[in-house]
Amino acid sequence: MAYQFTADDVRFLTSPAGFEALTGADTLPLTESTLLTDLTTLRKRLAVGAAPVAETVRLRRRAVDKLGPEAAGWLFTDEALQQATPGPVAAHRARRLAGTAVHDLTCSIGADLAALLRSMGSRSAAARLGSDLDPVRLLMARHNLVAAGLAAPLLRADALTRTSHGLLGYADPARRDRTGRRITSASTLPSVAELDAVHSARPPVLRLPPGIDYDELARPGEVEIVSLDGGAREAVLWPAELALVARRATVLSSGPGGGAWQVTSDEPDDAGVGPVGDVIIDPDPAVVRAHLVRHYAARHGLWLLDPHLAYLTGSVVPLGIRAFRVLDSAPYREKTVAGWARRDRIGTLEIKQRGTPVIPDDLRRRLRPALTGPTTAAATVVVARIGQDAQAFWCRAVAANPAPAQPG
Repeated sequence: MAYQFTADDVRFLTSPAGFEALTGADTLPLTESTLLTDLTTLRKRLAVGAAPVAETVRLRRRAVDKLGPEAAGWLFTDEALQQATPGPVAAHRARRLAGTAVHDLTCSIGADLAALLRSMGSRSAAARLGSDLDPVRLLMARHNLVAAGLAAPLLRADALTRTSHGLLGYADPARRDRTGRRITSASTLPSVAELDAVHSARPPVLRLPPGIDYDELARPGEVEIVSLDGGAREAVLWPAELALVARRATVLSSGPGGGAWQVTSDEPDDAGVGPVGDVIIDPDPAVVRAHLVRHYAARHGLWLLDPHLAYLTGSVVPLGIRAFRVLDSAPYREKTVAGWARRDRIGTLEIKQRGTPVIPDDLRRRLRPALTGPTTAAATVVVARIGQDAQAFWCRAVAANPAPAQPG
């Protein structure tokens, strides 16, 4: 179970003694295998605070990969770090709010608020306000903003109260209940319905899990699904005052240059269905979750393998997308796939499937005797339900070309 920070812990960690303790602890491995030994070492060094110091160093190391180098000096709780927005995703959202005065209703440890403040540039920080019900996270947020060279008013308040006037609300409600169980379907704490009821005069911008059933919510405005490096990260519900389209997929990359591209529901969706072409394309999860597969296909001259599946095919590989060049195809049989693997002396097999009961890990285990080649010899088998039957496509992965520049 993660360490539960107290207000006294935060006061110690932000004191000169705490800074010195954190600096010293950063020399320890503090891995799962060494944690007990390292805690014993810290308890010998410190009169108080060994546990919060160790937890803070461990959280900071995780945070740098997610939020960037400055997170090495921030304070976190384990839950707050899990829910924090990755840096490129927060920056993308903040750019869209750059000209709007915003109240972060669930500011937590301040990561999203910091991105909002940066988007203001030299404009007044009075146009940004943060609040949270958790006093420990508020103390952490205050430290983190100062560490980032930023400033904004912070207050303790429930997101289900109105504590500001003239500011657009932004909320990132919890994904877990008070027992730690993950919330599913269209539920969050507080719920979308509760937030909209309290802030009915000006519905807030909401950051929700990417898998949420936004159709069930039926909330007026725009749904934007954002992915980063091939993983869907969030669904942003933009209220009607900021909505530009009904649905949008934004695909971000953290690689050199930080490429990005978007597809929206305003684009043509007249892609057809047909037999397999030269390549198979598995669209980015943001495109799939935003229900924009046909729009994406129409843009790039692709077509669907089946009207009910997200697999696309054609002769052109769009920029920024990893595709699979088709070498063979046949009705799906394990014996057929094993024969392809032996024929091509494959040592590493990637298995992708949609619409069938195939479980990739189980199939890979059964096919292991057929993977007789070197591990550098790789192939991909795509198993898809076409009509009523499962079809197998034997492929070689095609590396993605760089994506276009990030939208402003």
